[in-house]
Amino acid sequence: MLDVLDRALIHALHIDGRASFTQLAAVLTVSPQTVSRRYERLREQAALRVVGLPDPQLTGHEQWLLRLTAAPETALDLAHALVRRPDTSWVYLTGGGTEIVAVLETPLGTAHGHALLLHELPPSVGLTAVSAHHLLHTYLGWRTPWRMSANALTPRQQRMLRGTRCAGYGGAPPTDRDHQVHLSPADHALMEALRRDGRAAVAELAADTGWSPATVSRRLDHLRACGAIFFDIEIDPALLGGSVKVLLWMALAPAHLDEVATTLAGHDELAFVAHTTGSTDLVAHALCRDSAALYHYLTHGLGSVKAIRTLETAPVLRTLKAVGTIPTVGPPSHRG
Repeated sequence: MLDVLDRALIHALHIDGRASFTQLAAVLTVSPQTVSRRYERLREQAALRVVGLPDPQLTGHEQWLLRLTAAPETALDLAHALVRRPDTSWVYLTGGGTEIVAVLETPLGTAHGHALLLHELPPSVGLTAVSAHHLLHTYLGWRTPWRMSANALTPRQQRMLRGTRCAGYGGAPPTDRDHQVHLSPADHALMEALRRDGRAAVAELAADTGWSPATVSRRLDHLRACGAIFFDIEIDPALLGGSVKVLLWMALAPAHLDEVATTLAGHDELAFVAHTTGSTDLVAHALCRDSAALYHYLTHGLGSVKAIRTLETAPVLRTLKAVGTIPTVGPPSHRG
């Protein structure tokens, strides 16, 4: 079980995933050694991980939500094939264990990138059905964490972490969403290293990019300030009250779409809300304490939103990949 300090540390890392243990200790009013010990314990026992993520819109990419169906005996093989790809995230085994849901990131303008992916999958995975949904707008998720994982710090503590940083730091997206950031090969190497370990030391990032440590620090500061990169947390949601995980697919009239999505983004039970193409208009990810809590949310929370015309629920049986790159070698190192 997580205590008050654990939850405060998790919230703090949502705000600034690269804050040093000394900075975090000052905000949490404990010693840096205590912060370090708690962080390591959360890594080992709660699967906590800080990851650096590029902003798709600002770095020239778009995202697709794929729903793939395979035979029962090959569905897990298909899921693992998607997990191994560097351009996928949020790989779930859902429903009765024969459907896989994954997010695929493709360069902007390659609208059929998801079709190319299907040609690259081995025939042995036994793919039987596929639907692709372009993520058009995210109302909750990515930069905005699930409230139950970021509700422990006081407003003053949050201000201390954010300090005087400009937009793009601390999770706040920049206001100019039309200006793309040109990324060099070294920038891509930097982002890939941070996707493996968002708290990697500057010296390690320098080795990955070929830059000097001073150049790495300056470039990382710039990419964060303009919003091209931000930091997120991976952790077992069951420890925060999200033992039951369900994907929700909803259809509604276009006139109500923005209003409903904005309303849903305010629900504590939801960690993700987005507008997609396809036969349904909205997709959401619900995290509830147990089945009774899910039932109450579906009947009273979503049930009170009259504009929702249809609702499909898909229980998440396993999360095989979250947002970060799956580590392939020893344990990561972290900033002190």
